[in-house]
Amino acid sequence: MRPSVSRRLLFRPSALVALAGPLLLTCGATAWAQTKPSPSGIYTCTTPDGRRLTSDRPIAECQSREQRVLNSDGSVRKTVPPAMSPEEQAAAEQRRRIEEVQRAAQQDAMRRDRNLLQRFADEPTHQRARESALDDIRQAMQQSEKRLKELAIERKPMMDEAEFYKGKRLPLKLQHQLDTNDAAADAQRQSIDNQKSEMVRVNKLYDDELARLKRLWAGAAPGSLDKPPAPASR
Repeated sequence: MRPSVSRRLLFRPSALVALAGPLLLTCGATAWAQTKPSPSGIYTCTTPDGRRLTSDRPIAECQSREQRVLNSDGSVRKTVPPAMSPEEQAAAEQRRRIEEVQRAAQQDAMRRDRNLLQRFADEPTHQRARESALDDIRQAMQQSEKRLKELAIERKPMMDEAEFYKGKRLPLKLQHQLDTNDAAADAQRQSIDNQKSEMVRVNKLYDDELARLKRLWAGAAPGSLDKPPAPASR
């Protein structure tokens, strides 16, 4: 009896090789995948009780310990510090906020200094800007002083009329006119006082600006003239 075709193929060496090839390739790929190093590295650490652990990801048992990340050849790729406690996290967040405030203040100072240098190339330019700002205040003060003199002139006939009522109660109309004149004069005097205070403020502003500009003109870097803000007390 002739053997079946399947039996003849089973005992031919070439058929065995053909059948075994795909199986060997599959097994080899599986073994290579199992031994391929993790792209994130190999984590290793020693637990508080002395056990040495290794994993292809951060080790939960060593959160409070330093963990080393190794390459496939055993060399150290990086070191992962211990996880911070809640108190350490709060302190780190506070430091981060302070640094952000300082960076923002530094950037504001740089912008302000650059704007100053763009506006004022020299001291005469700055002085002209000061005088222009003061002129507006001086004009307003002159208007108030002029109005105050006008009110004094308007008040004279009222006072002359009031002489007829010396020792007596003034007529309501005359009393109202005097009161209105007094209130208007007080308002103008208050305006003059405010304008004088504004002149002091503007001069102080330009004095501070000029002192800063002199240092910038001398070569100080924009933003380098301010101290960083002090941390806010908690």
